[in-house]
Amino acid sequence: MRHPIRTLAPAAAALAAGLLLAGCGDVEPMPEVTQGASPTAAPATEAAAPATKAPAAAASHLTVGGPGTACALPVSFGVAEKWTPKAIEDPENPEFAAFTRRGPATMRCEVDAKPAGHVGFLRVWTSGKGSARTALEGFVKAEQNTSEVTYKEGASGAGPVTEVTYTVYNELMEESKEERAFAVSTPKGTVIVHLGGLDTAEHRAMIPAYELARSTLKTM
Repeated sequence: MRHPIRTLAPAAAALAAGLLLAGCGDVEPMPEVTQGASPTAAPATEAAAPATKAPAAAASHLTVGGPGTACALPVSFGVAEKWTPKAIEDPENPEFAAFTRRGPATMRCEVDAKPAGHVGFLRVWTSGKGSARTALEGFVKAEQNTSEVTYKEGASGAGPVTEVTYTVYNELMEESKEERAFAVSTPKGTVIVHLGGLDTAEHRAMIPAYELARSTLKTM
């Protein structure tokens, strides 16, 4: 079933609206970065960060990226319970480039957290063959108003990964929020898995789903 494109707007509308979607179904923990200027943000210390939480439980039958799943990807990974994956329809269309392109990467899939009670997405992007670090750096540089960018090398079932944590200043909401992503090189190109969120509190609540994706990552 195909769906009309939904326009992304800033802040909560951007996350709630999603993108043009199609399809019917789609680790070591990262160090926390310092939160921005918001006085209501969670304490900006590693001890306060939830990165040590156990990965979210995956629905026993639900993965994304493999044959017959919602999104055709160079990798597969487990999806947290109630999170809903959907493929991006026509991601190469220049008309939608503002939404589907970031630096060297093109969005291929988004896993919606709203059915699980969160406001945010786990989004999967792909770029050409090459260094995962280079692709991830280009991806972050293409994001506006970033700061406190920290990279880390790690491992996964799909091979070495480069991970990044950073903050993004939202001018509309006048506060900074945390974001993170990991990238892995595969024979079919580089894959970037990114976790955003409405704000830092929502982002941190969704980290277990991100860690689940990283810990179950496999090349196709």
